[in-house]
Amino acid sequence: MDFAVWAWEDQAFAAVVETDEIGGLPVGSPHLHHVALAVGPVDGATVDAQPVTDARSHDGSPHWQWADVATDPTLGPSASQLNHPVGSSHQDSARQEDDECVPTLRPPLRIGPYQVDPPVVLAPMAGITNVAFRRLCRDHSAGGLYVCEMITSRALVERHPGTLKMISFDAAEQPRSMQLYGVDPATVRQAVEMIRDEDLADHIDLNFGCPVPKVTRRGGGAALPYKRALFGEIVHAAVDAAGHLPVTVKFRIGIDDEHCTFLDAGRIAEQAGVAAVALHARTAAQRYSGTADWDAIAALKQAVTSIPVLGNGDIFAATDAIRMVEHTGCDGVVVGRGCLGRPWLFAELAAAFTGIPAPTPPTLKQVAAILRRHAELLAEHLGTDKGLRDLRKHISWYLHGFPVGGDVRRALGMVAGFAELDDRLSRLDPDAPFPPDADGPRGRQGSPGRVVLPEGWLDDPMDRTVPPGAELTHSGG
Repeated sequence: MDFAVWAWEDQAFAAVVETDEIGGLPVGSPHLHHVALAVGPVDGATVDAQPVTDARSHDGSPHWQWADVATDPTLGPSASQLNHPVGSSHQDSARQEDDECVPTLRPPLRIGPYQVDPPVVLAPMAGITNVAFRRLCRDHSAGGLYVCEMITSRALVERHPGTLKMISFDAAEQPRSMQLYGVDPATVRQAVEMIRDEDLADHIDLNFGCPVPKVTRRGGGAALPYKRALFGEIVHAAVDAAGHLPVTVKFRIGIDDEHCTFLDAGRIAEQAGVAAVALHARTAAQRYSGTADWDAIAALKQAVTSIPVLGNGDIFAATDAIRMVEHTGCDGVVVGRGCLGRPWLFAELAAAFTGIPAPTPPTLKQVAAILRRHAELLAEHLGTDKGLRDLRKHISWYLHGFPVGGDVRRALGMVAGFAELDDRLSRLDPDAPFPPDADGPRGRQGSPGRVVLPEGWLDDPMDRTVPPGAELTHSGG
């Protein structure tokens, strides 16, 4: 038995229901998989409700009327307030004070055989989302999907030692998610076959969103979806070679405002059999500047109907994620720069999607402890010297907004051992609260610019030719 909550026409209802293994009601109508979501067990509770009128049709929207209910006082007033029949004047009392934190309840996000709950994906970021950072993020949320740094198909096939090191996964990391970059369909196929045959990952995400000039000038990343036929060949090759492994695709709106490709890319990927698509709602020309166009995510959701559509761009707080889902109808969110120096964002996202109060933001003392834990994990993965050097880029993100002087920040960035790190951290004000303005943009933003492309790249969108020297021989972006 599960306590199910259903929202419809700005009203909320609750009931105890029998659910199947994926959280849907075990009845014939597919509508019920869209209006019921198990949010927690109520063993021993006396909450009970039965639908007395099922006025929906198979062609229309679900419309349930609930019988009177008895509520167990141990469930609290919120359960009682939720249990009112259609037309009740108590509809507003079911909402939390901050409407932005109350998600519209949807079926669980599934990527192939994997349920992603909460529907949150850590975006692959070069030099960031190694096994240490992914573990740190996972420590703050029991669910979600955490993708490793971009792996180049050519470097993987050639077994480049650095690339093989980058595909390290924690023993408890399930599913193991790898992002793969490639421009040559044959090389991508070889790489996917290697991943499948050697059990290197459980999920493969194809990168068509990188705007970095060294990538786009070879026709890769965000430049590639313009070549519709070549894009389709690569995606088909990956899906065909993956076998039981789910393949997803991430891309941008297009090269620039004059060359938008996201709707075509979504349809091509859907037809090729991918498990989901994700849109970073910026063009390659924007890079990370300006504002993400969430309307583009909504348009993609309308165009791609048989698989999940994920949204990415400008999620710097949990409320941003809920607003994106409500605004676009997307099935989940992809979080990148918003979690830099803030791995606890995944706890806040989990709370927001569950509809429970957000955890209290950490004090500077708690942030220092998380930073210390990050250093330990990096040292385990890279060794102490290299791990502490890698930590340097994270220092300013962790201390963003806190009253910490530049000299202290610089000193933290120069530590050579854990004793020195502990000494520097002990000098921080342990009682400093989390800054209220620290939730904004962080990480690289830069400015828009011309996208560097191979010569003649825009001449023929159906050209299947792989540019000479297109395949990168190193991973990480």
